[in-house]
Amino acid sequence: MAGDAQKSLHKYVPGHQKSHITLHAMRTAENSAAYLLPTLQAMAETQPHLKLLDCGAGPGTISVSLAKYMPEGEVIATDFSADVIKRAASYAEEQGATNVKCEVASIYDLPYPDGSFDVVHVHQVLTHLDEPLKAMRSMLRVCRVGGIVAVREIDMRMFNFHPETPGLLAAHQLMMSTMKAGGGSIDLGARLVSVAMQAGIQRSQIRASMGTLCYSTPEERLACGSQFRDRLKEGSMRETVLEAKLSSEQELDTLMKAWEEWMAAEDGVLGMMSGEIIVTKQ
Repeated sequence: MAGDAQKSLHKYVPGHQKSHITLHAMRTAENSAAYLLPTLQAMAETQPHLKLLDCGAGPGTISVSLAKYMPEGEVIATDFSADVIKRAASYAEEQGATNVKCEVASIYDLPYPDGSFDVVHVHQVLTHLDEPLKAMRSMLRVCRVGGIVAVREIDMRMFNFHPETPGLLAAHQLMMSTMKAGGGSIDLGARLVSVAMQAGIQRSQIRASMGTLCYSTPEERLACGSQFRDRLKEGSMRETVLEAKLSSEQELDTLMKAWEEWMAAEDGVLGMMSGEIIVTKQ
């Protein structure tokens, strides 16, 4: 991993608290990559031995889900964190996903030859990077001609709360300020087409969509709210907030309480929107 890439990738502002990992483990191909599945299934029917690269795979739940749609193919799940990749490998083994391999790799400097993969997938990674264009070019490089690059990234401006309390609105504004302070993007979901075109892709090669995610059941509220509360309680996000003087410790306590109140609200709902693109490489 190149020095600059390592510095950028390891500046992962949200952190890896237990609650963070729990929420990420709820992600599947069905709830986080539905836009990709029809194309992937069609490709697997005509090319059974597909090779798919999943960048920033985290706990590997999406990687393993995708592998089920290409049982004769191979999925390589990558992440810059060796600890995270160990968890992904354990999960794949537990699920009996023999066609999933887990490897440590930087999205900026993918250790694979040009045109190695039929499908290159990334989910909620580029938004955290200070050089998303560099990451896009890296993914395009390892995708074969005729293959696809699939990207889904949050637009942090598009959060909808109920109950919409002053505390939650303030917490949302702080999340966006912290993301920008850490070098990430709050609006990348809406800019994915633009980033792909900057990487040299013609507009006619890009299919764009928007996808939603909703947290409303008690279990979903607990997983989601705990993650956002714990980011303010400890770890790299709290450190970034205090170092950049974006908030005080007393204010953070108030915002944590707002998340706890939302988790306890029987009618609590949080909706988010993400941008999605499928690029066909020519």
